[in-house]
Amino acid sequence: MLLFRSGSAFLLSLMLAVSPLPTAFAIGPANAPAPHMSAEDSLRAEFARFATMTDGTVGIAVRRIGDDHAVMLNGNTLFPMASTYKVAVAGAILTQVDRGQVTLDTMIPVDRSMMVSDGIADMMPHPGLSLSVYNLLELMLTRSDNSATDVLVKQAGGPQAITGWLRSVGIRDQRVDGNTAQLLYRAMGISPAGGSFARNVDMALQADPALRERDARDLPNLAFAADPRDTSTPEAMLDLLTRIAQGRALKPDTTRTLLDIMARCHTGQNRLKALLPPGTPIAHKTGTLNGLANDVGIVTLPDGSTMAIAVFVMKDSKGRDVRDRIMAEAARAAHDYYLFSKV
Repeated sequence: MLLFRSGSAFLLSLMLAVSPLPTAFAIGPANAPAPHMSAEDSLRAEFARFATMTDGTVGIAVRRIGDDHAVMLNGNTLFPMASTYKVAVAGAILTQVDRGQVTLDTMIPVDRSMMVSDGIADMMPHPGLSLSVYNLLELMLTRSDNSATDVLVKQAGGPQAITGWLRSVGIRDQRVDGNTAQLLYRAMGISPAGGSFARNVDMALQADPALRERDARDLPNLAFAADPRDTSTPEAMLDLLTRIAQGRALKPDTTRTLLDIMARCHTGQNRLKALLPPGTPIAHKTGTLNGLANDVGIVTLPDGSTMAIAVFVMKDSKGRDVRDRIMAEAARAAHDYYLFSKV
């Protein structure tokens, strides 16, 4: 599928020479843009077309770093952040590093009562674990480890402190209201009775067939999607990524630390990076819940410029492959737009 189009045959041949085109998706070929349609309008139309793949809602925001202008679809709509909120957690922690409150080597005890799911919760079943700030950041951002995240949320001063950090760097329409365990309980519709996270989830799934079916079929929790807590607009996430990339959120060393870790992200291989030319550098963070998927990050283009991109999909019942494809298509379309258009 040709994701950025122009009437120029020269431009088309140039694009074909730079990289193989992605395979066409099942929704069929795109309609040719009207002759008077600008490149930006064409990109926005592509975003709208990608959104028709889902029965849910799609939000997309992209910007070339260094340019205040953004191209968006539903850019001011609130979306659950899921694990993309971990970018803000990292920002708050690295600000503590900037202020000398902790170092990357500071060891932090991992309380067994804070273990959430998977990752170190399963790998380290016994008391006595401590990890450095650096390792906790690595686990949180590259593996999306929920237990590591909640240790860092506590270290940052709690959800309100993280929201306060966002406000301090000029981000408005993004808020953090709970740690990961609390967010997951709300997403699943669980009222915890006490005890471990795993026990509460197991008991809830056993007790409620509807919850069990929704989880098994990967269906959205519409009440959760409408809840303003732990949400961001695509534009707000784009602004956060932009400030980080420009060094306006953290000092130079911690900015590099954050982006280097995000560049090692292991999750979301079929999302933003899937249709980019092989080897394209991308520092990103994913988020996933039932009926919901996100990926946000900073992409380096072949000409050396960078773009920030945030893609959110919520209230979807079509399935994971569709959500991933929307993100992949949006990233490739934006990549080609910024590489080949005169903006």
